[in-house]
Amino acid sequence: MLPRVLLVEPNPAIADHLLDAARAVATVDYQVNFETARLRLTGTGFDFVVSNLRLGEFNGLHLVHLAADLDHPPRCVVYTDATDLILGREVQRVGAFYETATCLPVTLGAYVRSKLPAVDRRDPTRLDRRGEFRGGRRCWDEHVMRVRTA
Repeated sequence: MLPRVLLVEPNPAIADHLLDAARAVATVDYQVNFETARLRLTGTGFDFVVSNLRLGEFNGLHLVHLAADLDHPPRCVVYTDATDLILGREVQRVGAFYETATCLPVTLGAYVRSKLPAVDRRDPTRLDRRGEFRGGRRCWDEHVMRVRTA
């Protein structure tokens, strides 16, 4: 059985890219705003919540807090349009994984398929930590190296 993912993204163009990445590895419930996402989250069991940080008057962290109170809390990924050290650390502090919208279509499959650590220990200010690909588990590093050599 495929994992269930709740995807919350108000921008349809960004949502299309994320839906393509997520549907390859999961069953996806797509919502465009906080209100409908909150209702789906509390009424349906999900394995992952993937949300844009900015959801109008609410934000993705509100969903992370709601998810933490569920009987079987899902893992959460919150992303922003651009790297932001303060917001990235806040996302990690509440127990979610932090990504950028640019990286997420590449890394989303790994989030859903992998056994994730208890907390996101990565430094949100460092997107690319390597000058050359040496193997390992970071999907984004591999993607960047393929793009650089093409």
